[in-house]
Amino acid sequence: MNKVLVFGHKSPDTDTVTSAIVMANLENKLGGDAKACVLGKLNKETKFVFDYLKIDEPELITEVEEGQAVILVDHNEFAQSVDGIENAKIKKVVDHHRICGLKTAEPLYYRAEPVGCTATVLYKMYRENNVEIEKNIAVLMISAIISDTLLFKSPTCTKEDIKVAEELNKIANINIQKYGLDMLKAGTDVSDLSADELIGLDAKEVTIGNYKTVIAQVNTASIPDMLKRKDELEKAIITKIEENNLDLFFLAITDIINSNSQVIALGKEAKLVEKSYNVTLEENTAFLPGVVSRKKQIIPVLTENVWLYIV
Repeated sequence: MNKVLVFGHKSPDTDTVTSAIVMANLENKLGGDAKACVLGKLNKETKFVFDYLKIDEPELITEVEEGQAVILVDHNEFAQSVDGIENAKIKKVVDHHRICGLKTAEPLYYRAEPVGCTATVLYKMYRENNVEIEKNIAVLMISAIISDTLLFKSPTCTKEDIKVAEELNKIANINIQKYGLDMLKAGTDVSDLSADELIGLDAKEVTIGNYKTVIAQVNTASIPDMLKRKDELEKAIITKIEENNLDLFFLAITDIINSNSQVIALGKEAKLVEKSYNVTLEENTAFLPGVVSRKKQIIPVLTENVWLYIV
């Protein structure tokens, strides 16, 4: 229990997995004893990165013991973290999301910046501490930035993210556009996944107002193809709502080529989606042009409109 465990959120994506590795590496370079872990099965996009680098996946954990020293990356909400996090000793948090509900018994190092990716923050931390960035670490960070910014096309992407990716590529020396597109396309191959696996692939539990909500996202190159599975997706969503007593389940099917999303919204508070986006849900679904970012275009929009909706 002496080793510090470093991990991202449940339903791990590329940024959360690679950031755990990058942060653990930084801790160890600075004289610490840290180990990167993951809280769930890697998706195909992230596996593409690991196959490209020919590196092993981090250890999978599902809970931590009381008093275990941990570092959180790419999240800070307990609902998205490992089981037992309430009783762990949180040493550091490095993130780029809203701060919501974090409580600790002791002071901690907290670093959160309004950028498109945790890797962008970690790059600064390496430079600030004069720690050399090795090629594999550079590729991991570039991959994270590509993933979270949809190859710099997402509204979450900042000038800092682009600049950091360019600086990292002086070390990585890859064709960012080709590598990035291949990586993103690898993540859209979900043909072998069940509906239950699909809706849990990139799902985050958040509180919107007083509503217990899950916002899930699936990237695709073809929304119509994904909607062919609408009936089975809805059945899986209804099961999740009943099992977890959810008020709203928001599934964004995101077209990474054309930068739009189709939402499937279910739950007793599904009309919040209609109010927030000025759309009508027809058979539980609606088209959301230009919406691709959960962090910037979904969670804030629902949050801003929830009180008007209640009134």
